[in-house]
Amino acid sequence: MEFLTNWLAFMPVFAAPLVLAALGLIINERAGILNLGAEGIMLCGALIGIISYIELGESSALGFIFGSLAGVILGFVFGFLVVVLRTNQVVTGITFVILGSGLTGLMGIPWVNKAVSGITPIYIPHLTDIPIIGRFLFGQDILVYVTIIFVVFVWLFLYRTRTGLELRAVGENPQAADANGINVEAYRLLAATIGGAFIGLSGAYLALAMAKIFVLDMTQGRGWIAIALVIFARWMPWRAIIGGALFGGIEALIPRLKATGVPIPQYYLEMAPYLATLAVLIYAALRLRSGQDAPKALGIPYVREDRK
Repeated sequence: MEFLTNWLAFMPVFAAPLVLAALGLIINERAGILNLGAEGIMLCGALIGIISYIELGESSALGFIFGSLAGVILGFVFGFLVVVLRTNQVVTGITFVILGSGLTGLMGIPWVNKAVSGITPIYIPHLTDIPIIGRFLFGQDILVYVTIIFVVFVWLFLYRTRTGLELRAVGENPQAADANGINVEAYRLLAATIGGAFIGLSGAYLALAMAKIFVLDMTQGRGWIAIALVIFARWMPWRAIIGGALFGGIEALIPRLKATGVPIPQYYLEMAPYLATLAVLIYAALRLRSGQDAPKALGIPYVREDRK
């Protein structure tokens, strides 16, 4: 009973950063931008979040805000490179991963292993004390609940607003969108910037809520897992919660199994999230072979002179 209670209680904590990063990537990819640099942006968000928290009066809110702003800046730079300068999106994304790791490795040395109190779970009398599901439903930190609100917001934005519909049109058929007076470059830059905000926020969450410390390369591949999560979600925001629960549940299970002394080699346990990622990619290759789910112009640069 205690094992199940603790596992359920920590599942949302592991899921939230993956869902936040996936939301940012969904916005990117719905506009036709393939952003493989999420890992690097998350690292920068984590470092800036920790620095802001420590230097600005130990305010978790400011840590999250500045971590998100770091993502905004990096997202805009990424968008400028791939949209305006039309650099290769795959190469640029991988470059951002290397850049994020290098920058945080250089700038983050004074902040490495500095533990912080960060954000703490809320407590609702009687509700949080409900057996098994109390902490799972009513004992999470505030950003877990905000993440759910963000999922609803992103879905409404993409499917119930004119701006969102035009952004999706840019990702499906930029030539037709341009012919109808939609500024393709502006929308893709907007998507890259907004998406960067979510990815940066996910990194800040890792540092301030999940780990409550900054260590070098602390994302440990979560940016890549978020990319797989987008595929699993079939580019639908609400499906990201299901995928986040799956991946987050696997990650939350690892420390619980270690604590119980289950006779499974540690390395096998730590491989589990990445094996799940590989399984999702295999699933994508089989299930999405028709390409009907992915935005049709994903990863394809648009040159206005190409319009017919």
